[in-house]
Amino acid sequence: MPLPIRVIALHRGDRSRLERLARSRTTPHRVVERAQIVLASAEGLAGSTICHRLGVSRPTVTCWLDRYAAAGLPGLLADRPRSGRPKRITPADEAAIVERTLHTKPPGDQSTHWSTRLMAQVTGYHHATIARIWRAHGLQPHRVDWFKLSKDPAFVAKLRDVVGLYLHPPERAVVFAFDEKSQIQALDRTQPGLPLKRGRAGTMTYDYKRHGTTTLFAALDVATGRVLRDCMPQHRHQEFLKFLHQVERGVPTELAIHVILDNYATHKHPTVQRWLARHPRVHFHFTPTSASWLNLVERFFSELTERQLRRLAVTSVDQLIAAITRYIDHRNEHPTPFVWTATVRQILAKVNKANETLATLH
Repeated sequence: MPLPIRVIALHRGDRSRLERLARSRTTPHRVVERAQIVLASAEGLAGSTICHRLGVSRPTVTCWLDRYAAAGLPGLLADRPRSGRPKRITPADEAAIVERTLHTKPPGDQSTHWSTRLMAQVTGYHHATIARIWRAHGLQPHRVDWFKLSKDPAFVAKLRDVVGLYLHPPERAVVFAFDEKSQIQALDRTQPGLPLKRGRAGTMTYDYKRHGTTTLFAALDVATGRVLRDCMPQHRHQEFLKFLHQVERGVPTELAIHVILDNYATHKHPTVQRWLARHPRVHFHFTPTSASWLNLVERFFSELTERQLRRLAVTSVDQLIAAITRYIDHRNEHPTPFVWTATVRQILAKVNKANETLATLH
């Protein structure tokens, strides 16, 4: 029995959008077809004529005319959610998998942590099911984050001292975050790599030829982001003092100098202590032990490694030093400071929580 004529009244502004959809070559075919059904009805065509012209069934025409009448154009663009296949795993079984992941290890000596396939072997479910459960609960057994809590008895005092310099720097003073990046290797690859192209990452050989090392001395001006640098073959107290003297001479005499640095023995050498006594405007502020993350210059070293050193191929230490120098000099043309935002209270809250967790587990 042919369908009766049904004329759809188009909503304001929909005709031009429907016509664009009906002519589109990039829109999904099902959406194009729905737009054509609605436009044909709006022209006054009978339902049977629409079925014949577009090659669709009567229920399809009725469905999308009703959908447009009820929801407008958005009703044509999105499918309604479907129930899908019934779940084959019960909430209790899912909870058991999560519990096993969190509190057990694979049987025997198979592995130190679970994988989707190891868990699938034990539970009898497909590894894709295990992966979906892990994603839903934020579980990633294959990953591990590294940490170390400082045991420095003066941790809180040093933390307040260093963070205070970042958040509330003293007036008429310059704050430097200082450190050495030692043993930077001048590496050359054994074979030329391939460049980046569509569908393929750039390549480089895993083995290399070593052509010596250098040590980068760096002082990051916390306020401006500018980096003072020098490369030397060793990092003894002699080299440290030489660089420190360069930094001190570059700062106007009316300004005090505050230097944030770690607990490396070179920084506390008797010769260095005597130099400090002769230069009272220079003040050292030591980070707590095992807390180099408090030193902002480490953030610069990370940037230098990622953007310059990791993929660098050189055949001599001189080429390595030249590459480091070029990178820092270019960065100093438009320096951007690293902004410290964490307060002492926030840091102590995290440290205390970690200590409590460790005490509970161990």
